Amino acid sequence: MRYESIEHIIQDDIFLTLREFLPGRAVHVKLEGFNAGNSIKMKTALALINHAEQHTQLLAHRRLIESSSGNLGLAVSVIAAAHGYHFTCVVDLNTSLQNIKLMRALGTEVVVIERRDEQGGYLGNRLAYIRDTLARDADMVWLNQYQNPANPAIHDQMTARAILAEFGQVDYLFLGAGTTGTLMGCVRHFRRHAPATQIIAVDAVGSVTFGTPGGKRYLPGLGSSVMPHFFDAAQLDRLVQIPEAEAVAMCRELARRYGYLSGASSGTVLAAVRRLLPEIPAGATVVALSPDFGQPYLDTVYSDDWCQRTFDAGWQTLS
Repeated sequence: MRYESIEHIIQDDIFLTLREFLPGRAVHVKLEGFNAGNSIKMKTALALINHAEQHTQLLAHRRLIESSSGNLGLAVSVIAAAHGYHFTCVVDLNTSLQNIKLMRALGTEVVVIERRDEQGGYLGNRLAYIRDTLARDADMVWLNQYQNPANPAIHDQMTARAILAEFGQVDYLFLGAGTTGTLMGCVRHFRRHAPATQIIAVDAVGSVTFGTPGGKRYLPGLGSSVMPHFFDAAQLDRLVQIPEAEAVAMCRELARRYGYLSGASSGTVLAAVRRLLPEIPAGATVVALSPDFGQPYLDTVYSDDWCQRTFDAGWQTLS
């Protein structure tokens, strides 16, 4: 297949069935790492930039800024390089060094926030940096994945639609909660077209999204130290929080058992599937969303030394 520009390389129909995830039980995983930019965030980035081209002065000034824990920043970097935009990405110390190097290789200016905010995360201070920059530079365009309606809309139009097209009926759908754009976009689609589907939102312990106290987290992707604009718990059937050590253990199990090197968010989501699967009727169609692959996490999730330094216990095997 021929593509006119790299951002259109989106593989929205790749699923991996994990047989015997529990004895006699299978889980279907939607793999988003085959997209250009290596994650689901390629769709988000494309939607955000299209929105900015239509509704801001981006085409005139060709300069944009965004906050990211890694994957969105890389996806925007790909498009910015292909279209000649100057991109400033505001990340933090939890962002993988590989993603930072990839962004810089694509010409992105990367700003690393080192001070945690009042909730123990970095997002509040990343956003403060952006607001200060915009106050000084009126020509800079902020994509604002956190409040831009193009974020959930693209996952309503593409991600959720692709899941239903593949399975026809989904009984249980497990989705991670970050900005909650992907989550709430999929919820919007399923509530219209498959309202019987049970939708389980998954987050990391230490995130404030589900109304629990904020705390220090070490893995990028899921979780937030600022309440997400899009999140609506009333639209969800269940909320599950997973400790980061348990997510790491799941990532490592998936790699050695299935040859599936998953990212940290995927490990979190599948740890939630493992926790709830005994409650789910046999024969139910269970789908989980895997936002990215694990290559950016080789020095963290897949490093024994890093795990031993970071977690007291629980990262080697699941109980």
